[in-house]
Amino acid sequence: MPLTELRAPTRRSPAAAFARQSAMYLAHVVLGLGYTAIARSFDRDRTTAAHACRLVEERRDDPAIERVLGALEASCASLAGDFSPRREVRA
Repeated sequence: MPLTELRAPTRRSPAAAFARQSAMYLAHVVLGLGYTAIARSFDRDRTTAAHACRLVEERRDDPAIERVLGALEASCASLAGDFSPRREVRA
């Protein structure tokens, strides 16, 4: 999904809306961002970000969505770990 679709000021297609909601959900669950920060990133209201996270969580009952979101969570967590500041280990 193109970034322009995710950040579009209107809802767009159902596929674009769900992709946006899923991105908000992953930002909250994997990256630990608050709803206000997520909303700002997507040019939305914080209640919209909270609603998106609830909707995605409810749709995880679908095994296909659960598989895709699980894989995306793992990928995002791995990438986020690559960018985390590394602490020096002292011997």
